[in-house]
Amino acid sequence: MERVTDGGPAPSAQSLPGGLSGALAERLAPLAAGSTADFSVAILEPGSGTSGSHGDGSYATASVIKVGILAALLLGAQDEGRRLTAQERSYAGVMIEKSDNDAATALWGTIGGANGLEAALGRLGLTATHADDRGRWGLTRTTAADQLTLLRAVFLDGSPLSAHSQAYLRTLMGRVTAGQSWGIGSAADGTGAAPRLKNGWMPRDATGLWVINSIGEVTVNGRPCLVAVLSEGHADRESGVALVEEVARTAVSTTAACASR
Repeated sequence: MERVTDGGPAPSAQSLPGGLSGALAERLAPLAAGSTADFSVAILEPGSGTSGSHGDGSYATASVIKVGILAALLLGAQDEGRRLTAQERSYAGVMIEKSDNDAATALWGTIGGANGLEAALGRLGLTATHADDRGRWGLTRTTAADQLTLLRAVFLDGSPLSAHSQAYLRTLMGRVTAGQSWGIGSAADGTGAAPRLKNGWMPRDATGLWVINSIGEVTVNGRPCLVAVLSEGHADRESGVALVEEVARTAVSTTAACASR
């Protein structure tokens, strides 16, 4: 697959209609044209406030919803004026670090299932994330813009999540097992903190095509960047991961170029 990030300098936000979103549209066009899969990305460089997106579709979350499940659990504990129990911490750790599905199912029940998830995420500002009507947490539908809103709540000041809750979530996202550290992590350049992320992947029963998602924070040029990439329609897991990583690298390098101008 062509590395569009090697095709010359990224356009500045000022040089294209739509600012960073316009730049992303131009830089990601070859990837979109060269793939039968569909993808969307939303990105923010908090230091400069540079943000943009490409694509506005709704996607099944797969395991990236586990960040939302833990955020809902932490909000509930805050409301009750308590810390997580030892059992909740155990479930939370393996759910985020190892993407354990049984732990996610247990905590899904604790937060009140679909209704509890939507209520909690609504408090965090997510408006386009909707749980599956049969309670299958991995089939929750979301957008890249909503996942960026969730990342803002996890990583930035002014969140309904307490500083302690934010730090706990960020810590677990920084401990994801090595075999699951693909995705947006490929966009980091090693100049700062290690990536903190959560990925999701699953084949759809009806089609056999894969959903591949990746959300979190990476550091480029010593500056953190929040990025969410969602995608579906991949023939297999490997090609889906490759596309998501290419989208992440392109989006992050384009954002870094725009933010420096």
